[in-house]
Amino acid sequence: MARIFVTGAAGFIGSTLVDRLLSEGQEVVGYDNFSTGREEFVQKALACPGYSLVRADVLDPFALTQAMRGASEVWHLSANADVRFGLSHPRKDLEQNTLATSNVLEAMRHNGIRDIFFSSTGSVYGEATVFPTPEEAPFPVQTSLYAASKLAGEALISSYCQGYGFRGLVFRFVSMLGERYSHGHVFDFVRHLLKEPGRLPVLGDGGQRKSYLYVGDCVEAMLLARKNMSEGFDVYNLGTDGYCTVMDSIGWITGLMGLCPRLEFSGGQRGWVGDNPFIFLATGKIRALGWDNALSIRQGVERTVGWLLDSRWVMGEG
Repeated sequence: MARIFVTGAAGFIGSTLVDRLLSEGQEVVGYDNFSTGREEFVQKALACPGYSLVRADVLDPFALTQAMRGASEVWHLSANADVRFGLSHPRKDLEQNTLATSNVLEAMRHNGIRDIFFSSTGSVYGEATVFPTPEEAPFPVQTSLYAASKLAGEALISSYCQGYGFRGLVFRFVSMLGERYSHGHVFDFVRHLLKEPGRLPVLGDGGQRKSYLYVGDCVEAMLLARKNMSEGFDVYNLGTDGYCTVMDSIGWITGLMGLCPRLEFSGGQRGWVGDNPFIFLATGKIRALGWDNALSIRQGVERTVGWLLDSRWVMGEG
């Protein structure tokens, strides 16, 4: 039986992937330092005999190499995903995204592991000029340290595929939604409205256009790409065939919560430096393998809001 190694195993996407792999009877080793991962997200996995959890940091090369022994493949999902405040701590993206990926690749090389699956981002396309944006689109100027650090990680993986005979799949995500979601504007809006139902601060002008994907659909897409993996290096965009505006999401969220708050806009097309006002990825490549998203963007937002309201502990609520 394959032994699958997952970094970021206590995070949003990582823990969802782990549960899915365990449901197939796979043996999984989870690796997480719990800086942003949650104990609650690993409870189901810990009850499975095929799961073991290593509490350590990807920035610890020795611990990482030891924990990876005997694995047949690596899913590298750990990262600093704090795009908004990247300029406040510029080393964090370099260390937790780029250097961490280098450590993962070196641990793989020392353990004779060839296959890596990497969570990247649609933000690497910067402010694209072609929509929907395909995998082969040229890269413009990078607009965030997060995206730049992820693109550097992609380049490292590509180099290891060329130089050491690795096989690498890179997944460029739109923003994710669903159960265990604990970071992003839907989370921020719901948390604020629970505290102050009469007003809602909105970064930018609310016209930013975003595409979202339900986390369960994301995991199914990644596993399908894994089944069709070939030699060398390849990239898949993962998203839906559409987008919404921030104002659309506000309408869905407030509708579910039965609220009509006063909206207070900060103004401008961007919520912060590096906030891309339009992300919309072409997904024909993964769809050609037979994948389709089960949930629309609206359904993903609504399911996420429902989970947040039922799981207020994740927002620090009672």
